[in-house]
Amino acid sequence: MPLDPWGEAKVEDYERLCRDFGIQPIKPLLAEFRDPPAFIRRGVIFGHRDLDVVLKAIKEGAPFAVMSGIKPTGDFHLGTLLTMREIVYFQRLGGLGVYCIADIEAYEDNNVPFEESREIAIGNIADALALGFDPRRGYIYRQSKERKVKDLAYLFGRGVTLATMTAIYGERHMGLYMSALIQVADILLPQLKDFDGPKPTVVPVGVDQDPHISFARDIAHRFRERFGFIPPAATYHKIMRGLDGSPKMSKRNPMSYFTLNEDPKSIKWKLMNAFTGGRATAKEQRELGGIPELCTIYELCLFYFVEDDKELLEMYKRCRQGEVLCGECKLKVAERVLKFVEEHQDKRQRYLEQAKNIVEGEDREVSYL
Repeated sequence: MPLDPWGEAKVEDYERLCRDFGIQPIKPLLAEFRDPPAFIRRGVIFGHRDLDVVLKAIKEGAPFAVMSGIKPTGDFHLGTLLTMREIVYFQRLGGLGVYCIADIEAYEDNNVPFEESREIAIGNIADALALGFDPRRGYIYRQSKERKVKDLAYLFGRGVTLATMTAIYGERHMGLYMSALIQVADILLPQLKDFDGPKPTVVPVGVDQDPHISFARDIAHRFRERFGFIPPAATYHKIMRGLDGSPKMSKRNPMSYFTLNEDPKSIKWKLMNAFTGGRATAKEQRELGGIPELCTIYELCLFYFVEDDKELLEMYKRCRQGEVLCGECKLKVAERVLKFVEEHQDKRQRYLEQAKNIVEGEDREVSYL
Protein backbone atom coordinates (compact mmCIF):
# COMPACT_ATOMS: atom_id res chain seq x y z
CA MET A 1 0.00 0.00 0.00
CA PRO A 2 1.96 3.08 -1.19
CA LEU A 3 1.58 6.42 0.60
CA ASP A 4 1.51 9.44 -1.69
CA PRO A 5 1.64 12.89 -0.03
CA TRP A 6 0.42 14.49 -3.26
CA GLY A 7 -2.24 11.92 -4.07
CA GLU A 8 -5.37 10.55 -2.44
CA ALA A 9 -4.92 8.06 0.38
CA LYS A 10 -7.27 5.11 0.75
CA VAL A 11 -6.62 3.03 3.87
CA GLU A 12 -8.67 -0.07 4.62
CA ASP A 13 -6.54 -1.73 7.32
CA TYR A 14 -4.76 0.56 9.79
CA GLU A 15 -3.14 -2.30 11.69
CA ARG A 16 -1.55 -3.58 8.51
CA LEU A 17 -0.49 -0.03 7.62
CA CYS A 18 1.31 0.27 10.96
CA ARG A 19 3.09 -3.04 10.39
CA ASP A 20 4.07 -2.22 6.80
CA PHE A 21 5.48 1.23 7.57
CA GLY A 22 6.80 0.75 11.10
CA ILE A 23 4.26 3.14 12.61
CA GLN A 24 3.74 2.62 16.35
CA PRO A 25 0.14 2.20 17.63
CA ILE A 26 -1.07 5.00 19.88
CA LYS A 27 -3.05 2.81 22.30
CA PRO A 28 -0.13 1.80 24.58
CA LEU A 29 0.56 5.50 25.24
CA LEU A 30 -2.98 6.55 26.18
CA ALA A 31 -2.23 6.55 29.92
CA GLU A 32 0.61 9.04 29.32
CA PHE A 33 -1.64 11.77 27.83
CA ARG A 34 -2.84 14.60 30.02
CA ASP A 35 -6.62 15.08 29.65
CA PRO A 36 -6.74 13.50 26.18
CA PRO A 37 -9.51 14.83 23.92
CA ALA A 38 -12.00 12.49 22.26
CA PHE A 39 -10.05 12.12 19.02
CA ILE A 40 -7.16 10.64 21.00
CA ARG A 41 -9.26 8.52 23.39
CA ARG A 42 -11.22 6.97 20.52
CA GLY A 43 -8.27 6.09 18.32
CA VAL A 44 -8.94 8.66 15.59
CA ILE A 45 -5.26 9.41 16.17
CA PHE A 46 -4.20 5.82 15.61
CA GLY A 47 -0.41 5.83 15.30
CA HIS A 48 2.79 7.72 15.95
CA ARG A 49 6.55 7.87 15.60
CA ASP A 50 8.50 8.62 18.80
CA LEU A 51 5.61 10.45 20.48
CA ASP A 52 6.82 9.04 23.80
CA VAL A 53 9.76 11.47 23.57
CA VAL A 54 7.37 14.43 23.41
CA LEU A 55 5.10 13.07 26.15
CA LYS A 56 8.16 12.67 28.38
CA ALA A 57 9.07 16.33 27.77
CA ILE A 58 5.51 17.36 28.67
CA LYS A 59 5.61 15.32 31.88
CA GLU A 60 8.95 16.83 32.89
CA GLY A 61 7.99 20.39 31.95
CA ALA A 62 10.74 20.50 29.32
CA PRO A 63 10.50 22.59 26.13
CA PHE A 64 8.89 21.00 23.09
CA ALA A 65 7.16 22.11 19.90
CA VAL A 66 4.17 21.09 17.82
CA MET A 67 4.52 21.79 14.11
CA SER A 68 2.18 21.38 11.17
CA GLY A 69 0.84 23.41 8.28
CA ILE A 70 -1.75 23.95 5.61
CA LYS A 71 -1.57 24.09 1.84
CA PRO A 72 -3.47 27.30 0.95
CA THR A 73 -5.67 25.99 -1.84
CA GLY A 74 -9.10 26.47 -0.23
CA ASP A 75 -11.10 26.86 2.97
CA PHE A 76 -10.61 24.86 6.16
CA HIS A 77 -12.37 21.50 6.01
CA LEU A 78 -12.77 18.66 8.51
CA GLY A 79 -9.28 17.24 7.94
CA THR A 80 -7.61 20.57 8.69
CA LEU A 81 -9.98 21.04 11.64
CA LEU A 82 -8.70 17.81 13.21
CA THR A 83 -5.06 18.78 12.71
CA MET A 84 -5.64 22.23 14.22
CA ARG A 85 -7.42 20.77 17.24
CA GLU A 86 -4.41 18.57 17.85
CA ILE A 87 -2.01 21.51 17.49
CA VAL A 88 -4.07 23.54 19.96
CA TYR A 89 -4.12 20.60 22.40
CA PHE A 90 -0.32 20.32 22.43
CA GLN A 91 0.12 24.09 22.49
CA ARG A 92 -2.04 24.31 25.62
CA LEU A 93 0.19 21.68 27.23
CA GLY A 94 3.08 24.13 26.87
CA GLY A 95 4.36 23.50 23.36
CA LEU A 96 5.58 26.12 20.93
CA GLY A 97 3.07 26.06 18.06
CA VAL A 98 4.68 26.41 14.63
CA TYR A 99 2.27 26.66 11.70
CA CYS A 100 3.40 26.73 8.11
CA ILE A 101 1.49 28.19 5.17
CA ALA A 102 2.75 25.83 2.46
CA ASP A 103 2.45 28.23 -0.46
CA ILE A 104 5.47 26.77 -2.28
CA GLU A 105 3.83 23.35 -2.23
CA ALA A 106 0.53 24.91 -3.35
CA TYR A 107 2.35 26.39 -6.34
CA GLU A 108 4.28 23.23 -7.22
CA ASP A 109 1.49 20.70 -6.64
CA ASN A 110 -1.66 22.68 -7.44
CA ASN A 111 -0.35 25.53 -9.62
CA VAL A 112 -1.83 28.14 -7.27
CA PRO A 113 -0.14 31.53 -7.86
CA PHE A 114 1.51 33.06 -4.80
CA GLU A 115 -0.77 36.11 -4.76
CA GLU A 116 -3.82 33.86 -4.79
CA SER A 117 -2.47 31.59 -2.06
CA ARG A 118 -1.69 34.66 0.06
CA GLU A 119 -5.36 35.67 -0.01
CA ILE A 120 -6.49 32.13 0.77
CA ALA A 121 -3.96 31.94 3.62
CA ILE A 122 -5.50 34.96 5.34
CA GLY A 123 -8.76 33.04 5.66
CA ASN A 124 -6.91 29.88 6.73
CA ILE A 125 -5.10 31.71 9.52
CA ALA A 126 -8.33 33.37 10.66
CA ASP A 127 -9.73 29.83 10.93
CA ALA A 128 -6.71 28.71 12.95
CA LEU A 129 -7.03 31.63 15.37
CA ALA A 130 -10.77 31.05 15.73
CA LEU A 131 -10.08 27.41 16.61
CA GLY A 132 -7.76 28.41 19.44
CA PHE A 133 -4.24 28.70 17.99
CA ASP A 134 -2.39 31.20 20.20
CA PRO A 135 0.03 33.36 18.16
CA ARG A 136 1.62 34.61 21.39
CA ARG A 137 2.92 31.07 21.96
CA GLY A 138 3.42 30.29 18.32
CA TYR A 139 4.99 31.17 15.01
CA ILE A 140 3.13 31.39 11.69
CA TYR A 141 4.91 31.88 8.39
CA ARG A 142 4.70 31.48 4.62
CA GLN A 143 7.24 29.12 3.06
CA SER A 144 7.96 31.62 0.29
CA LYS A 145 8.83 34.34 2.81
CA GLU A 146 10.77 32.33 5.40
CA ARG A 147 14.45 32.61 4.53
CA LYS A 148 15.55 30.09 7.15
CA VAL A 149 13.37 27.37 5.63
CA LYS A 150 14.68 27.95 2.11
CA ASP A 151 18.27 28.03 3.33
CA LEU A 152 17.84 24.79 5.27
CA ALA A 153 16.31 23.10 2.23
CA TYR A 154 19.33 24.16 0.18
CA LEU A 155 21.72 22.76 2.78
CA PHE A 156 19.79 19.51 3.11
CA GLY A 157 19.83 19.03 -0.66
CA ARG A 158 23.56 18.39 -0.62
CA GLY A 159 22.98 15.18 1.32
CA VAL A 160 20.24 13.85 -0.96
CA THR A 161 20.54 12.15 -4.34
CA LEU A 162 17.98 11.93 -7.12
CA ALA A 163 17.84 8.18 -6.50
CA THR A 164 16.79 8.84 -2.89
CA MET A 165 14.01 11.20 -3.94
CA THR A 166 12.74 8.73 -6.52
CA ALA A 167 12.79 5.91 -3.97
CA ILE A 168 10.71 7.96 -1.51
CA TYR A 169 8.33 9.77 -3.84
CA GLY A 170 8.47 8.02 -7.19
CA GLU A 171 9.24 9.83 -10.42
CA ARG A 172 8.13 13.48 -10.09
CA HIS A 173 9.05 16.82 -11.58
CA MET A 174 11.90 18.64 -9.86
CA GLY A 175 9.58 21.24 -8.35
CA LEU A 176 7.91 18.63 -6.15
CA TYR A 177 11.28 17.23 -5.06
CA MET A 178 12.31 20.77 -4.09
CA SER A 179 8.98 21.23 -2.32
CA ALA A 180 9.67 18.05 -0.32
CA LEU A 181 13.01 19.46 0.84
CA ILE A 182 11.21 22.66 1.86
CA GLN A 183 8.76 20.60 3.92
CA VAL A 184 11.60 18.78 5.65
CA ALA A 185 12.98 22.20 6.53
CA ASP A 186 9.55 23.20 7.86
CA ILE A 187 9.48 20.15 10.12
CA LEU A 188 12.96 20.83 11.52
CA LEU A 189 12.59 24.63 11.77
CA PRO A 190 11.43 24.62 15.45
CA GLN A 191 14.72 22.97 16.44
CA LEU A 192 16.90 25.88 15.34
CA LYS A 193 18.57 28.08 17.96
CA ASP A 194 16.23 30.94 16.98
CA PHE A 195 13.45 28.91 18.61
CA ASP A 196 15.57 27.79 21.58
CA GLY A 197 16.20 24.44 19.94
CA PRO A 198 16.96 21.71 19.53
CA LYS A 199 13.87 20.34 21.23
CA PRO A 200 11.43 17.43 20.79
CA THR A 201 8.87 18.25 18.10
CA VAL A 202 5.63 16.49 17.21
CA VAL A 203 4.07 16.83 13.75
CA PRO A 204 0.34 15.97 13.52
CA VAL A 205 -0.51 14.82 9.99
CA GLY A 206 -2.68 12.51 7.96
CA VAL A 207 -0.98 9.18 7.33
CA ASP A 208 -0.53 10.03 3.63
CA GLN A 209 2.14 12.54 4.73
CA ASP A 210 4.35 9.87 6.32
CA PRO A 211 6.90 9.97 3.45
CA HIS A 212 7.72 13.56 4.46
CA ILE A 213 8.05 12.52 8.12
CA SER A 214 10.37 9.61 7.33
CA PHE A 215 12.45 11.84 5.05
CA ALA A 216 12.72 14.51 7.76
CA ARG A 217 13.80 11.95 10.34
CA ASP A 218 16.52 10.72 7.98
CA ILE A 219 17.73 14.28 7.38
CA ALA A 220 17.70 14.95 11.14
CA HIS A 221 20.12 12.04 11.61
CA ARG A 222 22.38 13.20 8.78
CA PHE A 223 22.62 16.78 10.07
CA ARG A 224 22.59 16.02 13.78
CA GLU A 225 26.24 16.91 14.28
CA ARG A 226 25.76 20.38 12.78
CA PHE A 227 22.36 21.31 14.26
CA GLY A 228 21.80 18.85 17.12
CA PHE A 229 18.49 17.77 15.60
CA ILE A 230 16.26 15.33 17.47
CA PRO A 231 14.35 13.08 15.03
CA PRO A 232 10.89 14.66 14.80
CA ALA A 233 7.95 12.76 16.24
CA ALA A 234 4.64 12.45 14.42
CA THR A 235 1.03 11.50 15.05
CA TYR A 236 -1.24 10.10 12.35
CA HIS A 237 -4.99 10.43 12.14
CA LYS A 238 -7.47 8.23 10.37
CA ILE A 239 -9.11 9.36 7.15
CA MET A 240 -12.84 9.89 7.48
CA ARG A 241 -15.08 8.59 4.73
CA GLY A 242 -16.97 11.01 2.51
CA LEU A 243 -20.45 12.01 3.66
CA ASP A 244 -21.81 10.27 0.58
CA GLY A 245 -20.17 6.99 1.59
CA SER A 246 -17.15 7.36 -0.71
CA PRO A 247 -13.77 6.14 0.66
CA LYS A 248 -12.65 9.66 1.67
CA MET A 249 -13.66 13.29 1.56
CA SER A 250 -12.44 14.88 -1.66
CA LYS A 251 -12.66 18.32 -3.25
CA ARG A 252 -13.43 16.53 -6.51
CA ASN A 253 -16.69 15.34 -4.93
CA PRO A 254 -18.54 18.28 -3.31
CA MET A 255 -21.18 16.04 -1.68
CA SER A 256 -18.47 14.16 0.20
CA TYR A 257 -17.39 17.03 2.47
CA PHE A 258 -18.06 20.55 3.66
CA THR A 259 -15.83 23.46 4.63
CA LEU A 260 -15.99 25.58 7.76
CA ASN A 261 -16.75 28.66 5.65
CA GLU A 262 -19.58 27.04 3.69
CA ASP A 263 -23.18 28.31 3.64
CA PRO A 264 -24.96 26.55 6.55
CA LYS A 265 -27.88 25.72 4.22
CA SER A 266 -25.48 23.84 1.94
CA ILE A 267 -23.98 21.97 4.90
CA LYS A 268 -27.41 20.98 6.18
CA TRP A 269 -28.39 19.68 2.73
CA LYS A 270 -25.27 17.50 2.60
CA LEU A 271 -25.84 16.15 6.10
CA MET A 272 -29.50 15.36 5.48
CA ASN A 273 -28.48 13.45 2.34
CA ALA A 274 -25.48 11.71 3.91
CA PHE A 275 -24.95 7.95 3.68
CA THR A 276 -26.07 6.03 6.77
CA GLY A 277 -26.29 2.50 8.07
CA GLY A 278 -30.08 2.67 8.11
CA ARG A 279 -32.43 -0.06 6.91
CA ALA A 280 -34.57 0.07 3.78
CA THR A 281 -37.76 0.96 5.68
CA ALA A 282 -38.71 2.52 9.00
CA LYS A 283 -40.33 -0.77 10.00
CA GLU A 284 -37.08 -2.71 9.41
CA GLN A 285 -35.12 -0.04 11.25
CA ARG A 286 -37.30 -0.39 14.34
CA GLU A 287 -37.22 -4.18 14.21
CA LEU A 288 -33.57 -4.81 13.25
CA GLY A 289 -31.87 -1.60 14.33
CA GLY A 290 -29.41 0.46 12.32
CA ILE A 291 -25.75 -0.21 11.61
CA PRO A 292 -23.80 2.78 13.03
CA GLU A 293 -20.48 1.30 11.86
CA LEU A 294 -21.59 2.08 8.29
CA CYS A 295 -23.02 5.52 9.07
CA THR A 296 -21.10 8.67 8.11
CA ILE A 297 -23.25 10.74 10.48
CA TYR A 298 -22.15 8.57 13.41
CA GLU A 299 -18.55 8.74 12.18
CA LEU A 300 -18.81 12.53 12.02
CA CYS A 301 -19.81 12.55 15.69
CA LEU A 302 -17.10 10.06 16.64
CA PHE A 303 -14.39 12.12 14.93
CA TYR A 304 -15.50 15.69 15.60
CA PHE A 305 -18.80 16.67 17.15
CA VAL A 306 -19.54 14.61 20.28
CA GLU A 307 -16.89 15.03 22.97
CA ASP A 308 -18.69 13.06 25.70
CA ASP A 309 -18.05 9.31 25.39
CA LYS A 310 -21.24 8.38 27.26
CA GLU A 311 -23.32 10.50 24.90
CA LEU A 312 -21.70 8.85 21.88
CA LEU A 313 -22.31 5.38 23.35
CA GLU A 314 -25.97 6.24 23.95
CA MET A 315 -26.25 7.41 20.33
CA TYR A 316 -24.73 4.11 19.20
CA LYS A 317 -27.07 2.00 21.35
CA ARG A 318 -30.23 3.83 20.28
CA CYS A 319 -29.30 3.30 16.64
CA ARG A 320 -28.49 -0.37 17.17
CA GLN A 321 -31.73 -0.99 19.04
CA GLY A 322 -33.88 0.74 16.44
CA GLU A 323 -34.99 3.47 18.84
CA VAL A 324 -34.16 6.26 16.40
CA LEU A 325 -34.67 6.66 12.65
CA CYS A 326 -31.97 8.09 10.40
CA GLY A 327 -33.88 11.27 9.51
CA GLU A 328 -34.36 12.14 13.18
CA CYS A 329 -30.69 11.44 13.95
CA LYS A 330 -29.47 13.44 10.95
CA LEU A 331 -31.55 16.44 11.97
CA LYS A 332 -30.21 16.37 15.53
CA VAL A 333 -26.60 16.07 14.37
CA ALA A 334 -27.11 18.75 11.71
CA GLU A 335 -28.29 21.17 14.42
CA ARG A 336 -25.14 20.45 16.43
CA VAL A 337 -22.84 20.83 13.43
CA LEU A 338 -24.50 24.05 12.23
CA LYS A 339 -24.27 25.58 15.71
CA PHE A 340 -20.52 24.89 15.70
CA VAL A 341 -20.06 26.18 12.13
CA GLU A 342 -22.06 29.38 12.66
CA GLU A 343 -20.20 30.19 15.88
CA HIS A 344 -16.91 29.45 14.14
CA GLN A 345 -17.75 31.69 11.20
CA ASP A 346 -18.53 34.57 13.57
CA LYS A 347 -15.18 34.10 15.34
CA ARG A 348 -13.37 33.77 12.01
CA GLN A 349 -14.74 37.11 10.84
CA ARG A 350 -13.43 38.80 13.97
CA TYR A 351 -9.92 37.38 13.40
CA LEU A 352 -9.57 38.32 9.71
CA GLU A 353 -7.70 41.58 10.34
CA GLN A 354 -5.24 39.93 12.73
CA ALA A 355 -4.77 37.09 10.25
CA LYS A 356 -4.04 39.57 7.47
CA ASN A 357 -1.37 41.26 9.61
CA ILE A 358 0.25 37.88 10.32
CA VAL A 359 0.25 36.70 6.69
CA GLU A 360 1.42 40.01 5.27
CA GLY A 361 4.06 40.58 7.95
CA GLU A 362 7.62 41.51 7.09
CA ASP A 363 9.82 38.98 5.30
CA ARG A 364 12.28 37.12 7.54
CA GLU A 365 15.88 37.83 6.64
CA VAL A 366 18.02 35.64 8.93
CA SER A 367 20.13 33.24 6.84
CA TYR A 368 21.73 29.91 7.73
CA LEU A 369 23.90 29.76 4.62
